Amino acid sequence: MDGETAGPSDHSGLRRTLGFRDLVVYGLLFIAPMAPVGVFGTLDAKSHGAVALVYVVATVAMAFTASSYAQMVRVAPQAGSVFAYARKGLGEGPGFVAGWMAMLDYLLIPAVAYLFAGIAMEALVPEVHRWVWTGLAVVVTTLLNLWGVRAAARVGFAVLALEVVVLLVFVVSAAVVLVRDGATRDWWSPLTGDGTFSLAAVVGAVSVAVLSYLGFDAIAAFAEEVTGGSAKVARALLFCLVLAGALFVAQTWLVALLEPVSSAELAADPGKQGSAFYDAVDASVGGWLHDLVAVSKAIGAAFAALAGQAAGSRLLFAMGREGRLPHALARTDSGVPRVALLVSATVTMVAAVWAARRDDGLDHLVSVVDVGALTAFVLLHASVVGWFAVRRAEGPPHWLRHVAVPVVGAAILVAVIVEASVAAQVVGVIWLGVGLVVLAVQGAGRGPVKG
Repeated sequence: MDGETAGPSDHSGLRRTLGFRDLVVYGLLFIAPMAPVGVFGTLDAKSHGAVALVYVVATVAMAFTASSYAQMVRVAPQAGSVFAYARKGLGEGPGFVAGWMAMLDYLLIPAVAYLFAGIAMEALVPEVHRWVWTGLAVVVTTLLNLWGVRAAARVGFAVLALEVVVLLVFVVSAAVVLVRDGATRDWWSPLTGDGTFSLAAVVGAVSVAVLSYLGFDAIAAFAEEVTGGSAKVARALLFCLVLAGALFVAQTWLVALLEPVSSAELAADPGKQGSAFYDAVDASVGGWLHDLVAVSKAIGAAFAALAGQAAGSRLLFAMGREGRLPHALARTDSGVPRVALLVSATVTMVAAVWAARRDDGLDHLVSVVDVGALTAFVLLHASVVGWFAVRRAEGPPHWLRHVAVPVVGAAILVAVIVEASVAAQVVGVIWLGVGLVVLAVQGAGRGPVKG
């Protein structure tokens, strides 16, 4: 490595075919418009019923990370995302660590999504085991990604439209029930709680809720494939975050008003938390909406994995191009990083099918998927400070955008990591340790990448 970062046009082989809508589609697919369905009960119990407030606070918290992405995508509009940003702001070693930690998430989050799809399909067709459905979902979405990023975005848009339609059906149905029968809880309880309000409880729930947003950052991975420059990527990041936050607040507010049991009862019976959203829909609207939401979640999960797999392959591609992973990963064919895609798909397939064949497989995967991305986000914030405030690479820094925002954002993420499960922390430390060994063997480079 000579310390210089080659521009996207030098040897990347990626093609600029994505527009603003395509970027938003990839971001929302990865997040999933109805992401709160699975965690509503947990958040309701933790926050004492103030679940909509939890998502308001979580959206604001993640806005700090979105701001840092918007700053750095202009500095390094490259496929490697946090890998490229940390190289610019902090140097070769931290850049590798950021990419290495993000890789853990980009390989495991799609595996969780594929497993969700397999579980949902098994519930609909119990004669076929979930691992078969899980493997089939991997194959179908991998073929779409191999077809090309633009083609995958078109299909993804259709799936996202389906998910939005289902969400609208839920909103309208819930509104009809509320007008006809009234709310089970107080109308403002999703903001104030259904019992004693506790700020500490809300903050504790935020540490779980921010995980619903993981994936919006995938937009930055396509920076070399978007028409119109890095400003469009930054706008798409912020738009996707705000839109997702609005959708999360709206649906959790409505389902909280329909919830037949109190948050205290959910807290006392953790077994009911996972199905709390569906139970509220069943009790108030009917089983037909339950089934519709379940089908939507099955299809949506598979295509969330498609977006994650595509973003992960771009990270592998970028690290291979810079010599931090085998160079074969940087090969492209008709603008598609096929080798990186197939490697990403293979690792994800193994993890997803392994988990699908175990009764406790989902618990194992879910418990470890988040620490990698959160650690990479911390290094993202540090990169902003490093590039703008320490190196002053673009003149005097703006102390709010370039120091205060990233420092607060990093502090929030560190707090979330501290609240993560012990299993996640252990896996994160082990993965980091392996990465540091790889880095030591390669050599960390001689400092920050030149501007």
